Amino acid sequence: MKEIKILIIEDNRLLREGISAMLKKQPDMRVVATVGNGESILDLMKKVKANIVLLDLGLRDRNSLQIVKLINKNYRDAKVIIMDLIPLEADVFDFVQAGVSGFILKDANVSDFYKTIRSVYKGDRILPPNLTGTLFSQIVDHAIKESNPSVIVDSVRMTKRERQVIELISDGNTNKDIAKKLHVSIYTVKSHVHNILEKLALHTRVQIAKHAHLSAEYKKAMDTTSLMDQ
Repeated sequence: MKEIKILIIEDNRLLREGISAMLKKQPDMRVVATVGNGESILDLMKKVKANIVLLDLGLRDRNSLQIVKLINKNYRDAKVIIMDLIPLEADVFDFVQAGVSGFILKDANVSDFYKTIRSVYKGDRILPPNLTGTLFSQIVDHAIKESNPSVIVDSVRMTKRERQVIELISDGNTNKDIAKKLHVSIYTVKSHVHNILEKLALHTRVQIAKHAHLSAEYKKAMDTTSLMDQ
């Protein structure tokens, strides 16, 4: 039986120690190190030679994404699994693009926790259960297979007016502001927002704004669209 060597990066001490104790009960898993932050991560990886890195998405120093990028660049054989309560679609995009192999919800049951680690170790990609079956998850899955996460932007077809609304939302405009700038009714704006949320499998205006800032290519495309275009 091959041993899965696991590094845990979690700044909540109680959670970190609890996860470690739980994993140590598994005959095919060995926790090689537990730390509260990702400082000196490359030196640590060289020392412990972990196969799997369990990484808290919300570290207090907010460097989780940078840790993923460093591991993916310097230790290609190591696989990173993100731990979070309910990651936003935009966060999933960021971390998939950085090289993450899987996600574990912190309220997952124990068997799912073990299953995710073993599946990722074998080479599978695991998205958060709350995204399973959504348009977003299908697009991300396709992007992973094509090794081209930017396909997320290209695959969701927006009308010219919807791109305008996304741009205005990302700049902080309210529905009333958008209606005035586009010379349409507020009900028309609400309809566009509803369609955008459905196409991107998002839930809030804040997520739309975050999505709009994810891709330089998407921003460039929006910049070429005049607000006076119909």
